[in-house]
Amino acid sequence: MALLLWLGSQLSSCWSNISVLGVFLTVFTLLLDFMKRRKKWSHYPPGPVSLPFIGTMLYVDFRNPHLSFNQLRKKFGNIFNLQNCWSNLVVLNGYKTVKEALVHRSEDFADRPYFPVYEHLGYGNKSEGIVMARYGHVWKELRKFTLSTLRNFGMGKKSLEERVTEEVGFLCSAVNSERGCPFDLRFLVNNAVCNVICTTIYGERFDYGDVTFKKLLHLFENSLNEEAGFLPQGKVAEENGFSYNNLRLVTADLFAAGSETTSTTLQWAFLYMLLHPEIQSKVHAEIDKVIGRERSPTMKDQASMPYTNAVIHEVQRYGDVAPVGLPHMTYRDTKLQGFFIPKGTTIITNLSSVLKDEAVWEKPNEFYPEHFLDANGQFVKPEAFLPFSAGRRACLGEQLAKMELFIFFTTLLQKFTFVLPEDQPRPREDGRFALTSSPHPYLVRAVPR
Repeated sequence: MALLLWLGSQLSSCWSNISVLGVFLTVFTLLLDFMKRRKKWSHYPPGPVSLPFIGTMLYVDFRNPHLSFNQLRKKFGNIFNLQNCWSNLVVLNGYKTVKEALVHRSEDFADRPYFPVYEHLGYGNKSEGIVMARYGHVWKELRKFTLSTLRNFGMGKKSLEERVTEEVGFLCSAVNSERGCPFDLRFLVNNAVCNVICTTIYGERFDYGDVTFKKLLHLFENSLNEEAGFLPQGKVAEENGFSYNNLRLVTADLFAAGSETTSTTLQWAFLYMLLHPEIQSKVHAEIDKVIGRERSPTMKDQASMPYTNAVIHEVQRYGDVAPVGLPHMTYRDTKLQGFFIPKGTTIITNLSSVLKDEAVWEKPNEFYPEHFLDANGQFVKPEAFLPFSAGRRACLGEQLAKMELFIFFTTLLQKFTFVLPEDQPRPREDGRFALTSSPHPYLVRAVPR
């Protein structure tokens, strides 16, 4: 009996000690979390209340983060902070704020945060390539090399325009083969746009039904070009970022960046033509007047086609393909509109708030090509048109994308009238977000003109 009493007292004491230890660990963990989450800087941007461990993640709809940012902007202003667990983020909203950060303080906001996906892909424990590389000497050398190489491959020259024109001919043949029946345009458009970057990077195009090409489109990160004929050699080259692995990743970056956004923009373009047949008719009329039905459009025609040019730009604005862009990171301590932002802070530029800034655009939430036309019907481009971002991290392929959008869009509308199938409901105008914002699947009939 005495033994049982003794064991009982020992167990009671043990449970008491465990309870004390549990309380201690809980308090210690909460204090550690508080220390991790607390802001030790004065004049740091305001933001919603940060919850233990998860920070402010509950305030953001990750399926439509730009919409959540717009709501938070109404309460906290154009610059506010968020916390993803223990990681600090600052969100920038509105044209003036984004321009001041990316243009006037471009180096302060030129860095990139680390992305673990690069390590999973086998490229080491740091972000490399050209798109997500850290800002510094290596990135500058790689960007300079990439731009010069793209120019050597034809960017900005007639030779690349001829490749785009040739590819849109294949696309028109594929569309024509549908014989006016309903089909999903996105697959053909994606194939065509990808072929342009393939001819630039890999030196050849693929038939749309090619099995290898399909695999390349879905698994391009595992099917990079193994040819390294232009790879600089030597120890200095390695130090400047010209390692074999890194240039393979640069190639992957160019393939992804040179296809996804342009293809998605064209998908939005033809969706808007379905939804706004009166606008499509005006584009048809301008094409017939300036180019006619027989000769192929060229970039020289763009200056004589203000309405078509305005429609393409409005597609980019209203389609909002990259609503939050790619994340930046502060390269050093900086100040923005009176707020202190320390070095190493992840920066989200809410480009959607720029492209739909009510202080800039007459009808920000409508598809309205007149945003890009003056009183005389001539093309104008407001400064707040930043679909390619701005500053040191602005899109490398902007020039190529502009060429592709004009020639693909104009040539297809020269050849076809795009209409909704009779039994199809009106397509949705809201996008599906997955870094880029793309239309929900829709079917279209392409009627030869």
